[in-house]
Amino acid sequence: MAGAPSDEPSGLPGSGPVLQLLASGLQLWIRRQCDAVGSLEIQLHGSALNLLRGRLEGVSLMARQVIYEGLEIELVQLQSDRLQIQIGGVLRGQPVQLEQAFRVHGLVAFTGAGLSSSLHRPQWQDLSDQLGDQLLGLKPLHRLRIDRDTLIVSAEAQGEPRLMELETRTEADLGTVVIRDLDGQLRARLPMDPNIRIDSATLEGGMLLLRGEARVSP
Repeated sequence: MAGAPSDEPSGLPGSGPVLQLLASGLQLWIRRQCDAVGSLEIQLHGSALNLLRGRLEGVSLMARQVIYEGLEIELVQLQSDRLQIQIGGVLRGQPVQLEQAFRVHGLVAFTGAGLSSSLHRPQWQDLSDQLGDQLLGLKPLHRLRIDRDTLIVSAEAQGEPRLMELETRTEADLGTVVIRDLDGQLRARLPMDPNIRIDSATLEGGMLLLRGEARVSP
């Protein structure tokens, strides 16, 4: 595995220093896409010969405590499709350059605290206001918390001594995430990047787990 703190890659036996260079370059490329990454492990898949030709059958990735565009993600587990890499530049010590878009599929997990913190960031304020209005008729949202299989959203109503709360559950529908109250009534549908498709959205172990796939452009 290649990961913090050791950054030792695995896979593709016999490729030696080339593998080390490519794994390190991919780690750097991934970290540059994010605001922060706590730990990162990657594994390369394919033959040494294809590696020298700049072709990989895929990359497996596991990262923890990631912040991407202000969104706090507790866990990321992804597997990519085939990748085409300009290996010549890597051998000359240049950053990894991916030649074409590729797909990844897997899982991302969020804690309630991470979601609350994210929705208080300026870039997510519009979404916070939208969810507060749709779910509770109040904005902005004050807090999100997860209790087993329930997502509890809260907001502050003017003149009320206690926070207004609503217990909800999540599910995937038409490639995005919908939030329903416990009676099954649809309360909110999250806007989704057209390059991302969500296949399942479940609440497990105190976290929101999203499974699906995305198209990544170089």
